[in-house]
Amino acid sequence: MCILSDRDILEGMDKGILSIEPFNRDNLTSNGFDLSIGQVLLVPGGEPIKEGTVLVPAQSWFAIGTREYVKFSGLVAGSLWIRSSWARKGVLASFGKVDAGFEGTLTLSAYNSKNEEIEIPIGNTFAQLVFERMCSEPLNKYDGAYKGQVDIKLEK
Repeated sequence: MCILSDRDILEGMDKGILSIEPFNRDNLTSNGFDLSIGQVLLVPGGEPIKEGTVLVPAQSWFAIGTREYVKFSGLVAGSLWIRSSWARKGVLASFGKVDAGFEGTLTLSAYNSKNEEIEIPIGNTFAQLVFERMCSEPLNKYDGAYKGQVDIKLEK
């Protein structure tokens, strides 16, 4: 496994190995891509907020839906990392891998650990996606329940 550089990411997009839509060149980092906030969900079963600034109450869970729709071939997987600026504000998050073959927007789970509300502006960057080149094409690409999602999708 190796991590893709900015150069590798651009080349991978040109070759159709991966896709990011919309692609904002300013979000490209030397070793990944900063995903932006497309929507925020405060209450499971509620309506996602898709514009403006969302006030997340103190000590509460929330979900972020990315603006970007990503598409991975079988040759690319990814790791998600919260941007340190959010961690410094007291946001806790636990992310996993983005499987080879996945496509869709990403739903990210987070928690406001502060004793006061925090502001989450729609459109700001929230997490970095680090792309990893697979050593070989997997036998089973991702084909789960979240493939093709375009909104926040929680476990049923």
